[in-house]
Order: sequence, then structure tokens, then C-alpha cells
Amino acid sequence: MTTRTIDVDYLARVEGEGALKLRFVDGALEEAKLSIFEPPRFYEALMVGRAAGEAPDITARICGICPVAYQLSAIAAVEDAWGLAVPEPIAALRRLLLCGEWISSHGLHITMLHAPDFLGYPDAVAMAKTHGDEVRRGLALKQVGNAIMDLVGGREIHPVNVRVGGFYRAPYRDEFDELAGRVDRAVAAARQMVDWVAGFDFPAFEMDYELVSIRTPGAYPLAPGRVVSNRGIDIAPAAYGDTFQEIHKAHSTALHSVVPERGTYLTGPLARFALNHGNLNPLAAEAARRVGTEPLGRNPFMSIVVRAIEVLHACEEAARLIAAYRRPDDSFVAGEPRAGVGHGVIEAPRGVLYQRYHIDAEGTVLQANIVPPTAQNQGSIEADLRVVASRLAAEPDDTIRSRCEQAIRNHDPCISCATHFLRLEVERA
Repeated sequence: MTTRTIDVDYLARVEGEGALKLRFVDGALEEAKLSIFEPPRFYEALMVGRAAGEAPDITARICGICPVAYQLSAIAAVEDAWGLAVPEPIAALRRLLLCGEWISSHGLHITMLHAPDFLGYPDAVAMAKTHGDEVRRGLALKQVGNAIMDLVGGREIHPVNVRVGGFYRAPYRDEFDELAGRVDRAVAAARQMVDWVAGFDFPAFEMDYELVSIRTPGAYPLAPGRVVSNRGIDIAPAAYGDTFQEIHKAHSTALHSVVPERGTYLTGPLARFALNHGNLNPLAAEAARRVGTEPLGRNPFMSIVVRAIEVLHACEEAARLIAAYRRPDDSFVAGEPRAGVGHGVIEAPRGVLYQRYHIDAEGTVLQANIVPPTAQNQGSIEADLRVVASRLAAEPDDTIRSRCEQAIRNHDPCISCATHFLRLEVERA
């Protein structure tokens, strides 16, 4: 028996650390495991005994890329437990804040992490030598997203202006004047980005995923809503734990998520687009029609196109929200603590993010559950890898490694959230 092993201690262009093991026996793939070995950080235990109003600030520290999604899903859960509803001006500011995060996160992933795969570069620095305009455009879009988070959230990373019931301070109308022009220019830049990435060469590759996303009536899901799938799931957030199950896998420090008796599912841009593209803003909808919507829910290598379409949608939405902005009379609605269980979902850039809090009458957290999107997507990523590696079984190890790394980056995993990437081990017997 001859065994060949390749160890790659660090994979660039993903967020976190982990490992991939591929085992081939007699030229056929026998095993493909995506191992997340970064130590868990016990945020759920950390929340126990803390005031529920602290949840947005504590959980935001889980991720420096998508802190807003953690804040807003935590807030949704606490407000659900307390029976607290906020008026539309506050809800609109929250959507604007989330637009900023989508623009920033997607802009970073598309330009700095994923595009080099399609253009044959080892990284964005090398790519910038011949695609400088595209890299500058992507970074400019990210800066616009950051500016939105800074103005509405108080700072770009781990915003400090967000609270249960609303915001500590609502911006004044004239504070948006300079930002409005930047967002208008970002719309044009985002249209160019869609055309750029749509011109990449994509492998002929389709997966039959169960696709899961939030559905918000009459809108692309930038706000809480029901959790739906292309195979019949249609539930309120309170039914999340009865519909999805977290299971432990020995090779991962992050829990895998499944639909009982059906198995893995996929959340994120592909799912959002497939289930909600009829509610895209006009320019994003036009861009999707130019690209062709049919393959965008099944080919994970085309997720970069969906992310670009979502950047355009979020830029349009931000421009609309800024134009319509009227400062609310009160920046927050005061809530009275009460005993209960609250559930919150929001669409992080990488997919559905669910939080549940059991709170006592004094407003203290008794139990917390946080399910990030990357943890939910582990099973589907492994399924992708099995297909990719099987097709390339006869190829050199470097070829297999490169395409498998790309298959993982298709889903923009935030492995730190999932609890970083990649050691690759290929074993041939």
C-alpha cells in the first residue's frame, strides 16, 4: 500500500483555521472531511448570567466581518422574548446598517478572497498588477459599506450604537449628505462588478441542495422573517429548533446542522437568491436577468456572481433608505424585562444566523443558543468536496488541492464564527 500525504498548514483567503482530509483508495475517493479544529470560544456559556441587553455587544465580538448580523439577531431574540416592537424608522435604520455589512463583506470576499481563483492568481496583490481597477473598485465598495456602518452603528467594526429597542443615537438628516453621494457612486461601481465577475469561466457543476433562507414579505431578506426552503420548510423563528438539528462530528469543533431525516442543507447567497430573486431591487434584478438566474441556485462556483448581485441590491437599498430617511423622534423604544424565551433570525452575509435566549423576569440570560451560518453549511461544503475530489482523483495533488480550496471559498466560510483554514491532507492507498 502506498500512501501520499500533503499537509498545507495555512490556506490564505479564508477567515479562520481548519483542515481538509481526502483519502483515496485504489484511485477512488473514500473519505472527504472538512475539519474545524479552532478551539470553541464558548460565547453561549459566556452569555449565561449576563443582562439580556448586553447580548448585542457581546455576540458582536464573535466576528469582525459580520458583527451587525450577530447584533441584530440577538436583538430580535431579546425583543421577541420581551414582546417589544419597534417603529418603521428604527427598523429602516437597522436595514441600512445591515446593507453596509453586506456591501463590505461581499466586496471583500469577491475582490480579495475569491476572484484570484478564477483569474489564476495566488492572491489579490498579484492580481492587482493586471487588474488594478477592479481591485480598487472592490476596496472602494468595501469602504462605502464601512462608512454606512460607521455612521449608523457608531464605528466600522463591532458597532457600539446598537441596542435592544433601537439605537443609542439616531443620526441627523444632514449627516447623510456626503454619504448619499458615495452610495450613488457605489451603485454604478456595483453594476460594473457584476459584469466583471459574470465574465469568469465557471466549471460545469451542479448540486441538488436543500436551500434555506429567510423570507420577508415583498422584500429581499434584509430584515427578520420566516425561515423557508425549496423543499417545503416555512416556519416562524420560534420553530427553528424543532426543524433543524445540530449534531456533533468527531472531526470538527463546530456542530453540523441537518434537517432530520433529510440531511444537510445550504444557507447563504445561493439560497437567498434562489428563494427571493423576485424581490431584488430594479438594477440588481436587471443584472440577474443578464446573467441568467437558472444556474445561480445550483452551481456553487457561481456564488461570486450572486454576491455581486447582492452588493448591487444592497447599494440600491441603501440609496433608497438614505433618500427616505427622517430622523425618528426617539432613537429607541424602552422595553421592560420579562421572563420568556425569544428567537431571532437575520441574514448574515453568509446565511441564516439564529439566536435563542431564555431570560428570567429580571432580564438575566439563563440559556443561550447561537447557530452561525458556516456551521450550518459544513455538511454541504463536504458534499461539494466529495464531488470535486472524485472528479479529479487521477489528477496531481496540487490540482486537487487548488480546486478543493476554491470549492471551499465558494461559500466564504467564516470558520471562527463556526468554531480557521486550511491544512490539507491527501492520503492515497
